[in-house]
Amino acid sequence: MDILTKEKPYTKLGFTKLETTEIILNLNELLANYQVHFHKLQNFHWNVKGRDFFELHEQFESMYRKAFENVDLIAERIRVFGKTPISTMKEYLSLSDIKEAPTDLSGEFMVKDILDDYEVMISIMIDTVDQASKNGDSGTVDMVNGFIKDMEKEHWKLTAWLNSKNVQVKSH
Repeated sequence: MDILTKEKPYTKLGFTKLETTEIILNLNELLANYQVHFHKLQNFHWNVKGRDFFELHEQFESMYRKAFENVDLIAERIRVFGKTPISTMKEYLSLSDIKEAPTDLSGEFMVKDILDDYEVMISIMIDTVDQASKNGDSGTVDMVNGFIKDMEKEHWKLTAWLNSKNVQVKSH
């Protein structure tokens, strides 16, 4: 077969349709979980009460602002591949492993819930990095590794805060 007449497979940024689909599936799953987590953080920011109000109110605001930035980065990464990110609450809730939280939790239970979310999200992030690595997608690997690093640090801080309150944190 003449190399000049050989048809090239479809690629977008050097990725085949299958590789692009695999990457986008992972990114949309991460996006869904991050969106539900973001809304949970806003809920907690608005509804925290009690003796830790000032401390947690500020912390939750900082956390939801960072989550919002990361949500935007994930959606834009999906657009880089020429795909449309999922974008409705119905889609987010159906795809997310993270679930919504009630508004009447104590500050300690809010923090425990966030720690649980972090463990779910870090697991999804690791899967996303693995898939992106398998397909040679260093841009996604770099972005998500940054999320992991930041989230691990936040996990440590929140765990230390709970331990200072003598609240037992489950370990996995």
